[in-house]
Amino acid sequence: MSFGEPLFLLALLVVPLALVAYVRHQRTRRAAAAAFVTPALQASVAPRTPGWRRHVPLVAYALALTILIFALAKPQTTIAVPVERASIMLTTDYSGSMQATDVPPTRLEAARAAAQRFLAQVPDAVRVGLVAFNHNARLVESPTTDRATVREAIAALEPSGGTATGEALALSLSALARQTDEEGQRVPAAIILLSDGASVRGRPPTQIAQRAKDLKIPIYTVTLGTAAGTIQVTRSDGTTETRPVPPDPVESREVARISGGRAYTADTAKDLSAVYDELGSRIGYRNEKREITAVFSGGALALLAAGALLSLHWFRRLV
Repeated sequence: MSFGEPLFLLALLVVPLALVAYVRHQRTRRAAAAAFVTPALQASVAPRTPGWRRHVPLVAYALALTILIFALAKPQTTIAVPVERASIMLTTDYSGSMQATDVPPTRLEAARAAAQRFLAQVPDAVRVGLVAFNHNARLVESPTTDRATVREAIAALEPSGGTATGEALALSLSALARQTDEEGQRVPAAIILLSDGASVRGRPPTQIAQRAKDLKIPIYTVTLGTAAGTIQVTRSDGTTETRPVPPDPVESREVARISGGRAYTADTAKDLSAVYDELGSRIGYRNEKREITAVFSGGALALLAAGALLSLHWFRRLV
C-alpha cells in the first residue's frame, strides 16, 4: 500500500500521546478515589465498577482516529485491471496465388471476408492496422480505431506477384513494437496472418515467429487454399498455362506454434473473434493504483458508531 499525501501520517503521533494522557487520567481518578475513601470501605461505597468495559469505547475511538488519519493520507492499493488497449495487425497476402478459386470465390476474397468479419467483431477500443504483401511488404495502415480506412484498404487489394511472408511478419512486428500507452509501456499486441502459406521470398517466416515469441506478440495464421489450387499464368508468348499453387499449412501451423498463437483454416476463420479473447487472457491484467480512502473512512465511521453505542448502552453517555 502507498499514500497520495504521506505527510498526513505525521498526525499518527497524536494517537500515542492521547493514549498516554488517557492512562494518566485513569491513574488520577484512582488516586482521587483512594483519597476520598479508605480502601477498606471502597467495596461498600462503590460495589460495582465498569472494569474493562470502561476502556472499550475509548479504544474504539482511538482506532477510529488512527484510521481517519490514514484516510487523510489518501491510501492507495495496487490492483489488477483488464487491459482494454491492444493493437492487432492484419497481415494480408495479395500475391498472385491468392487468385486461385479453390476457396470460393477466390483465396483473396476469402481473406477479405475473414478480415471484414474480424473488424466487425473486435472491440472498438482495439487498434487494428494493415500490412499487405506479395513479393514486397508495405505498411498500409498503422494500428488505428478507424475501421473504415482499414476496410477500404483491404477492399482495394488486387492479386499479383510472389509471396514474402517473413518480410511481412517482420514489418508487422516493427509496427506493433512502436505501439505504447500513455505511460510509454508497449500495449498488448497480436498478428493475424491471412495467406495461402507458401512463402517464396525473403526471410523464413519461422525465423520471424521466434522474434514474435520473444516480443510476446502471438501470430494467428489463417491458411487459405487446398492442394488442388491452381492459377492461370500468361506466358511471354501470350499463351496461358495452368500452374499449381498448393498452400503450405505446415509452415503456417509452425509459425503459429512458435509464436504462441493459433492456426486456422478458411473454414474456421469465422472464429477469428477468439483472437481478441485469447489475447486478453494471455496478457491478462496490468497493475494500476486505486485510491481506497472511502474504505478507510467507512471503517473509521463504523468504529466511531460502535464506540458511541457501547458507551450509551453501558454508561448512558458518549464518552
